[in-house]
Amino acid sequence: MACGGFDLAFPMAEVPGAAPCPDCAADSRRQFGGGALIRPGAAATRLLDATGRTATEPAVVSAPPRRSAPVTRNPLHRKLPRP
Repeated sequence: MACGGFDLAFPMAEVPGAAPCPDCAADSRRQFGGGALIRPGAAATRLLDATGRTATEPAVVSAPPRRSAPVTRNPLHRKLPRP
């Protein structure tokens, strides 16, 4: 008999070898899914969410960023004319 799929979550140390099917109570085979590999709130998840948001909700700025002039520590450069 082919029953539908179902999800169970266990701590890593307590994963049973087989679990009973909720429909027919027969032992089911264990399959791994990719959805629970990244835990919510992890840095990788936050980065993926922020990257996705920039496509639909770009940040609003009032002006382009200013170009920073390179700062020199050489005292001889003080005598040069400024542009």
